[in-house]
Amino acid sequence: MAKPNYQFEKRQKELAKKKKKEEKRLRKLAENPGEPQADPAAPPAPPPVEGETP
Repeated sequence: MAKPNYQFEKRQKELAKKKKKEEKRLRKLAENPGEPQADPAAPPAPPPVEGETP
C-alpha cells in the first residue's frame, strides 16, 4: 500500500489558502476604490520625531 504524501497535501492546502486570501484582498480593494492603495508587504512608516521636519 502506498504511503500518503502529507507534504503535498499541506502545500496544496497552503496554496488554496493563499489564493483565497488574495481574492478577498482584491475584492475588498474593488469595493473601496477611494482608499489609498498601500503595499501590504511594505513596513509602516515610523511616526515623525518631534523637532524633525519630514
